[in-house]
Amino acid sequence: MTRRGRSGLALTASMIAVAAIALTGCSSSGSGDKADSGSGDGGGKSDQTITFIPKQLNNPYTDVVLGGGEKGAKAAGFKSSQVVGPLDASASSQVSFINAETQAGTNVIVIAANDPDAVCPSLKEARDGGAKIVAFDSDTNKDCRDIFVSQVVAKDVALIQLKLISEQIGGEGDIAILSATANATNQNEWIKYMEEELKSNPDYSKIKLVTKVYGDDDDTKSFQEAQGLMQAYPNLKGIISPTTVGIAATARYLSTSEYKGKVALTGLGLPNEMRPFVKDGTVTEFALWDPAQLGYVAAFAGMALDDGSITGKEGDTFKAGDLGERKVGADGLVIVGPPTVFNKDNIDDYDF
Repeated sequence: MTRRGRSGLALTASMIAVAAIALTGCSSSGSGDKADSGSGDGGGKSDQTITFIPKQLNNPYTDVVLGGGEKGAKAAGFKSSQVVGPLDASASSQVSFINAETQAGTNVIVIAANDPDAVCPSLKEARDGGAKIVAFDSDTNKDCRDIFVSQVVAKDVALIQLKLISEQIGGEGDIAILSATANATNQNEWIKYMEEELKSNPDYSKIKLVTKVYGDDDDTKSFQEAQGLMQAYPNLKGIISPTTVGIAATARYLSTSEYKGKVALTGLGLPNEMRPFVKDGTVTEFALWDPAQLGYVAAFAGMALDDGSITGKEGDTFKAGDLGERKVGADGLVIVGPPTVFNKDNIDDYDF
């Protein structure tokens, strides 16, 4: 986890890359221009190129992920890297960007899928054309990519959020989930594990999930959904929001409402965004991993695939720069690292 003052993936370095991304992401098409990232120290071939396609541009969490990706691309030895992508997180919004990268002959495409299947035909065409496909953050159908770089073990993400909400509501009461998009692979997998655990674990027998709503990773819509939850479920005891946009928007709503201190909120958030809500008592605890490391590892995975040192099969290993060796598991899964719980005692130790 990146702490203030640490080298490697410290935020200062990541934010330099993020600033570059922000500048390239301001065009009317929502895409960035290729920029020379230098030869780095990864020893890659001189003409290798990599493109990152996030769920959407101008998302604070995504900015940190892409900052790590840009740094990783340079360190891995890519000649150039770029970020392109939609301004909205709809199911089919990434297809045109994938097609453009295929036509451009990009060596490696790194994508966080808004929908696991909608992007598949385009990704298959890209692979047929010789591109290596790395999914990160939110997976595609496994037949459409070479590797999936995941933040943590999906079930662990679900369980830690359930544990936090249970502790905060005293182990009983009605809860709701405010998610990102209805088709987001990672969100849906976490929610599936939460629902299974609620049904099977006697420790949660007095907790009832009353509804799931979707803010589409849009700040305004997420704020409105949080407001709507309180109007529709006046006895709600807690909200889980497994999305950084959703948890920040929900915290902002609760912080100025009559429900502050009465309705618990947890989920996945960025320490810098959530700090004021922890300090003012709106939020007790929440969790996340270091987002920059996700992009960083994805870049090195792309280089290892493109230079032929791995194929994405189970048991393959590759070095991810400063983060050391990573191993490919079943179905091409690569895990970055465990989640961290943030609260008033440690939140000032983190800067991202």
